[in-house]
Amino acid sequence: MRFEEGRQRVIIERVEPEIDGGRYAIKRVVGERVVVEADVFTDGHDAISCALLYRKQGELEWHETPMEFLVNDRWRAELTVQEMGRYYYSIKAWVDRFKSWSRDLVKRVEAGQDVRVDRLIGADLIDEAREHASGDDAAALQGFAAALRRGGDDGAQQGLSSALAALMARYLDQRYAVMYDHELPVTVDRERARFSTWYELFPRSTSPVPNRHGTFKDVEARLPYIASMGFDVLYLPPIHPIGRELRKGRNNNPNGEPDAPGSPWAIGAAEGGHKAIHPELGTLDDFRHLVQKAREYGIDIAMDIAFQCAPDHPYVKEHPEWFRARPDGTIQYAENPPKKYQDIYPFDFETTKWRELWQELKSVICFWIEQGVTIFRVDNPHTKAFRFWEWAIDEIKRSHPETIFLSEAFTRPKVMYKLAKLGFTQSYTYFAWRNTKWELTQYLTELTQTHLHDICRPNFWPNTPDILTEQFQIDGRATFMTRLVLAATLAASYGIYGPVYELCINTPLIHGKEEYLDSEKYEIKHWDLDQPYSLKEFIARVNHIRRQSPALQSNQNLRFLDIQNDQIIAYIKYTPEHDNVILTIVNLDPHYTQSGWVGLPLDDLKIDPHQPFQVHDLLTDMRYIWNGPYNYVELNPNVMPAHIFTIRRRVRSEHDFEYFS
Repeated sequence: MRFEEGRQRVIIERVEPEIDGGRYAIKRVVGERVVVEADVFTDGHDAISCALLYRKQGELEWHETPMEFLVNDRWRAELTVQEMGRYYYSIKAWVDRFKSWSRDLVKRVEAGQDVRVDRLIGADLIDEAREHASGDDAAALQGFAAALRRGGDDGAQQGLSSALAALMARYLDQRYAVMYDHELPVTVDRERARFSTWYELFPRSTSPVPNRHGTFKDVEARLPYIASMGFDVLYLPPIHPIGRELRKGRNNNPNGEPDAPGSPWAIGAAEGGHKAIHPELGTLDDFRHLVQKAREYGIDIAMDIAFQCAPDHPYVKEHPEWFRARPDGTIQYAENPPKKYQDIYPFDFETTKWRELWQELKSVICFWIEQGVTIFRVDNPHTKAFRFWEWAIDEIKRSHPETIFLSEAFTRPKVMYKLAKLGFTQSYTYFAWRNTKWELTQYLTELTQTHLHDICRPNFWPNTPDILTEQFQIDGRATFMTRLVLAATLAASYGIYGPVYELCINTPLIHGKEEYLDSEKYEIKHWDLDQPYSLKEFIARVNHIRRQSPALQSNQNLRFLDIQNDQIIAYIKYTPEHDNVILTIVNLDPHYTQSGWVGLPLDDLKIDPHQPFQVHDLLTDMRYIWNGPYNYVELNPNVMPAHIFTIRRRVRSEHDFEYFS
């Protein structure tokens, strides 16, 4: 056993938050707090002091803030991160000789003991601190030392003054201070990393004319519609040239028709690869114009990053060493048995030319950042090397801290969470397959009340081009409404695949399979957005509520409520700093009216249990007067399957209420 300084007596343990000993960063956005706690103690009875240290990447000096003692050797402090980028924090602790002296002096004075020698000890400590001070502070310390040496009651009181304590904390040598073993990182993102509302569409299906390939200009024309529903991120599947060799046809037919448009994820053809644009969509200038036009509507364009190639991608000829060859000389195409993707070649991350491959893939992302894209949805990142993502994301965010990466990895939990640790800003989740009250409660508790809340920002998607769950296939419109409310109120970030979602498209390729019949992945669609059964107004209402409710813009402070009906789920989200409480109640049964008595934590909400209060349903604009902790609710899924309430407290009279707002 080796000790650099055997006289260091303080122990620092169980620091939180800490991810794998500081190997990975916790996540925050600008303006959020990092609350740090630790067990800090020493041998014997000496008093100790602790400080939270923090600095932004590139700064040489630490900033310090004192830590507060809680109970049972637990200490806490917090910092607020003010800029995007990387921060570090740690803890310093030391045996505090002056604090020990002043604590014991109080006890001796109260016991009526002789404290003449104790005063001299205190004066010597002050002299030691004065050696590091200057100017007025040095003069003040000299005066305190002199008062202690003079003796009398005044000297003892001077020695216990808060002014002296502050000076001693600043100047007394922190002899044998202990630094925590790790500098713990924090990745600080912009606000959209925490709160975002995504809408996915295929640009080629945006033409106002049936049977014509859509363009970026057509997408621009669709922006007012998307903005009117309250979305702030428009996600586009791959916009690159589509391979012609082994091109898939309708419904994933491996023998595509001559005029089949192919899958956008089969990237690359004679026109170019990952840095090129499908000619029928427009030009690079057209794309830049779309990015700029979207920003005028408050919308970020999110681009798909799919690191895979069609057989006729230029990379295949130029860099055959980046792909895995089979014994017969052919290149291994992508498979997920029994599924076969003959139109896609995966990269071989075990190639001897891995460094060159890494640099090229990173350059793809950087190229699109130069075109104005700052959000990337990454296709199947769990099928690429973990170390590549850690390196690439870190490299990119050093120069472009505003960049957001969404991990589309529907895989094993530990793999999903590893990707989040490696730097992905947001993560797809299992929300699409969590349907019952118990499943939702357990899953959201895991995401928001365990260590996962520091590393994994969930992005809830009820559907995607690849996912049409059985619940949608069977239950129809009410399920589309219910799952939207759940996604939008349980998670601060959520998204839908439209116009399929608002038009309630739910026909599967085969019953029991999650694939859409006549999937847009393999053909160009023409959507009639003005159908009378469209959910666009309902979606707009929900998204408006999200924008007006700070409580729904965070994944913290989620609390499930008691209601004795397994077909109804109830929960609140609240932000004390905004005095904002949102109560959501959802009927999970798409067929029948369900009812129950929902319990509210009135004490925590500072509501007088003996006075009536008002709940205002932001979905329907209906208002109800409630009394006491338990109140009756009834939801007909064919009318409105959910309540999203804000609460008014009674303040003066029965007709005078105050919003939580």
